[in-house]
Amino acid sequence: MHAFGHLDLLYPANAITPIRALEIAIEGETYEYSEMYRGFRKTALEEGNDAAIEEIDQQITESKEHAAQFGAVLTKAAKRFAALANVEERYANHYKKP
Repeated sequence: MHAFGHLDLLYPANAITPIRALEIAIEGETYEYSEMYRGFRKTALEEGNDAAIEEIDQQITESKEHAAQFGAVLTKAAKRFAALANVEERYANHYKKP
């Protein structure tokens, strides 16, 4: 429950849309592969920990894949919402006619 309290402070539920949730997920995954895991990898290299390097490399690859997947969903959603907006506008205009 404590973590959910922090989550709500950072990202209030009434301000999070599905699109914003995807953007946040992409930001998180991008941070993981571009900064967080890179730092872990540097430390593992310094320590000569080959098993950790291998695991971290896998995590970097997965984070890149996740960011791309979330980006693809975001792009697909934007296209679908745009198409739906056109349909809704067409129907709205149809009902405005006398």
